[in-house]
Amino acid sequence: MNYDILMAGFGGQGILFAGKFLVYCGLYNGSEVSWLPSYGPEMRGGTCNCSVCISDEPIGSPLVVNPNVLIVMNTPSLEKFIGKVQPGGLVIVDSSMIDEKVERSDVKVCYVPATEISGKDPDLKGGANIILAGKLLAETHLADEKTVKKSLEHITPPRKAHLLGNNLKALQIGMQS
Repeated sequence: MNYDILMAGFGGQGILFAGKFLVYCGLYNGSEVSWLPSYGPEMRGGTCNCSVCISDEPIGSPLVVNPNVLIVMNTPSLEKFIGKVQPGGLVIVDSSMIDEKVERSDVKVCYVPATEISGKDPDLKGGANIILAGKLLAETHLADEKTVKKSLEHITPPRKAHLLGNNLKALQIGMQS
């Protein structure tokens, strides 16, 4: 198992939180993991991406240059990173934020209207990132249900513990998308 995951979008979309969640899924499964955030100087609305490595082997570098999994939440990120995805890789697109279609035929593409889904349900407000992470889990079988819940509980800060059920709901929606 070797996942070199790149998640990208605007600041404020929860890219770093979702990346950290995936890292803990790998960690609790006994894998080697790394998490490397990267964001612009802006607080919200600036560029943001996160490199996540989950592997059975030691990880040589935490920086993902050629991902085998790409999750994108805005058009600039799709345009910037789509050409770097390894052939045979997986691309998960928030299709409610990105109108473009991926023209590559050598990658598997999943279009999930995550922002639209999360906007329709008050319990899921701001949960597009977790919906997309759920889609990744469904496609890769990276973690079982027990590990997913344990990981989400671990990274949810105490002041947001009341949102745990909402995030589990968002994960389920993503896994079924």
